[in-house]
Amino acid sequence: MASIADSREVFLMTNEFLRRLGRPELFQVQLVGLTSEVQLQDGLFSLRPDMLVSELSKTDLIIIPSMTGDIFSATYTNKVYVPWITEQYKQGAEVAALCVGAFLLAFSGLLNGGRSTTHWMYANEFRAIYPGITMVDEKMVVAQKGLYSSGGSYWDLLLFLVEQYAGRELAIQVSKYFVVDLDRDNQSSFAVFSGLKDHRDDLIRATQVFIEQHYRKKLTVDELAEKFCISRRTFERRFKHATSSTIVEYIQRVKIESAKKQLELGRRTINEVMYDVGYADTKAFRDVFRKITGISPAAYRDRYNKPHSPTD
Repeated sequence: MASIADSREVFLMTNEFLRRLGRPELFQVQLVGLTSEVQLQDGLFSLRPDMLVSELSKTDLIIIPSMTGDIFSATYTNKVYVPWITEQYKQGAEVAALCVGAFLLAFSGLLNGGRSTTHWMYANEFRAIYPGITMVDEKMVVAQKGLYSSGGSYWDLLLFLVEQYAGRELAIQVSKYFVVDLDRDNQSSFAVFSGLKDHRDDLIRATQVFIEQHYRKKLTVDELAEKFCISRRTFERRFKHATSSTIVEYIQRVKIESAKKQLELGRRTINEVMYDVGYADTKAFRDVFRKITGISPAAYRDRYNKPHSPTD
């Protein structure tokens, strides 16, 4: 609901700024649906589309809003839009999927062999369902061949589209109006790692649990393979297939997730946190932390552990 309303407001406000500059409006904003009224959130809200998809034969840009609830059910419910979306794309329309709306865009097949992002919380599910699409979950916006997807904040993609169609100057004005930062490129620092365990490989699931319980120790692939009585080559193949991560990546992400939580509390120094999660080399810890979160340990601590200001 919010992504629909916000999308509409962004492009209407862009038109307003264009009028103030004495320039013609760029966007004709229309809400398109399958029926004359759509019930949302068990009837709490209702939307009345401006027109039906059957009445719109040609458009330039389609925005797929974010979906709510169970992602499988939401995709299945909205799959009836897919033939219209794919036909419009073939006719030259661009398609932008906001947040988990990327699942519907992926379902259409238009992203096959390409790249996408989505809300970081659903990235593992996306990888499991659509292995033929490269999930770039650290990115706020991914654009390719007239197809766009956004990370956890759809505002970044909306502003990106304003800049694409109306130019940098308008994008800056719109971002200031809605009090949203422009040019945010990375959502990694917001992500909370939760290893994908919704698979059928019991041995790999047991390995994941073991890593999460013993991440403070120095864990190697060879030692884990020996512990679970499996060849290294088979172990690495099965782990990657089940979790969409390599074993080394998984260990690193578990360690860094623990470090993030400690830095948020701010009760330990960065070096103390580093040693606690099993790193002895400052540069190695900093490099892995930045690779996973997009920022340094110090910057992460400063962002999420600001002391409360005393009130007068």
